[in-house]
Amino acid sequence: MKPHLKAVIFDWAGTMIDFGSRAPVIALCDLLAAAGVPISEAEARTHMGLAKRDHIRALLDLPRISAAWTAHSGAPPTEADVDALFARVGALMRAAASACSDLIPGAAEQVARLRAGGVAIGSCTGYTREMMQDILPRAAQQGYSPDVVVCAGDTLHGRPSPLMVWKNLVELGAWPASACVKVDDAEVGIAEGLAAGTWTIGIAASGNGVGLSPEALEALPAQERAERIARARRALTDAGAHVVIDTIAELPLALARLPITLPQSWNPS
Repeated sequence: MKPHLKAVIFDWAGTMIDFGSRAPVIALCDLLAAAGVPISEAEARTHMGLAKRDHIRALLDLPRISAAWTAHSGAPPTEADVDALFARVGALMRAAASACSDLIPGAAEQVARLRAGGVAIGSCTGYTREMMQDILPRAAQQGYSPDVVVCAGDTLHGRPSPLMVWKNLVELGAWPASACVKVDDAEVGIAEGLAAGTWTIGIAASGNGVGLSPEALEALPAQERAERIARARRALTDAGAHVVIDTIAELPLALARLPITLPQSWNPS
């Protein structure tokens, strides 16, 4: 028998808030520029979804950035450099995230429908709790307050480990994992859900893979827009997502394609 849907665990930036997942890019570009090693937006988007300390470490490991750091400072980047950058990124992330905290259209509505059907709502993020300080009340004002919020640093390991998802399931009292769904716009977030044993839904158009605001995305020529979204969909599919949709507004159709039983009141149209 198909299990009844117990819980849905949502990522934040690019999935529920911040169409285009722009806040981390703004903060990381400002951080590295201030350190004398400017990076591109494309570079900042590599490894998106990792905890921010891990993200900074991964950026410094990129060959071009590592070489630029060495040329600027006279020595290759070290773990002490990661620590120093991480100590400075919190304030930058908090400011950028606060400025990019609008809910993605459909987010509040889909959560309300799930709750009406008795489904628990979890969330996890690569942001630390400090970085989420302004986002949580802002999201609540717009109608989104998950039952559980697990942040980077709340578990010993972040993505792609399953620990943040498992912490959600423990606190929600939701089991088995095969009765739960992880929704994320980043490949590492899909890997996290798979490692935890949940079903996974990828978000393409509003996420990091496209990386544009709604206005910028709509301004693209139709063919270029379609190609960018298609690339993001392929990346999420290749990462193992069971279903991929463009935005959270299409969640009912995605859930209907999974081998789980939806609440009787749920209308997947």
